[in-house]
Amino acid sequence: MRFSMGTASLPAGLLAGLLSGAVPGEKPAPQLPSPSARLVADRDPAASASLPAPAAMTTPQARLFPDAGAIPNNPRLPLLVYAGAVPADAGAIEALFRRNGWRPAWRYGVYPFPHYHSTAHEVLGVYRGSARIRLGHDAGEVFEVRAGDVIVIPAGVGHQNLGSSPDFHVVGGYPDGQSADLLRGEPGERPAADGRIAAVPLPSGDPVFGPDGPLAREWKLLAPDKSR
Repeated sequence: MRFSMGTASLPAGLLAGLLSGAVPGEKPAPQLPSPSARLVADRDPAASASLPAPAAMTTPQARLFPDAGAIPNNPRLPLLVYAGAVPADAGAIEALFRRNGWRPAWRYGVYPFPHYHSTAHEVLGVYRGSARIRLGHDAGEVFEVRAGDVIVIPAGVGHQNLGSSPDFHVVGGYPDGQSADLLRGEPGERPAADGRIAAVPLPSGDPVFGPDGPLAREWKLLAPDKSR
């Protein structure tokens, strides 16, 4: 997986993207994946019976992005990018996420406009195609991802599709018990969004490698002890 710094400002108007269907300058309505996306939240958990084992545990790239102004990012939890961690198969990815306490919610792409979630962490498992995804907004980086890669996005961290292959698709999911809103860095979102981001619970474990996976090390060691 290759990445490069992505701090340059985008042209005015929204990027015309394969998934948005919007012309430059048009403002799509804030919403989660459209009804045309294949929802998977209620799929049979028995599908995990034939679940392939994930790749050998590897250390993901971890990035803690500073505040980007309009988009807050997350001051405490780093974004994680895993290269080649899962099979290039949507059903297998869904079963893996579900087994590890992350609810697979949809199959879709990534929106071509900057956005973030203030009420949930998010996992994206690429099962087809490739894309350039800007993570962290103006304070972040551009990552090239492809089938088999996984991105764990903490609440508050901006993400945006800068361009993808025609077949690019991901499985998107959230920790059990969490549901995502959709914010675009517009005036008036903060500081209320910051308060919600700080209150989002930690997941039970890593969506790929379970309770002892890299996420537990990268996130839980940074989390305050809430038992005190």
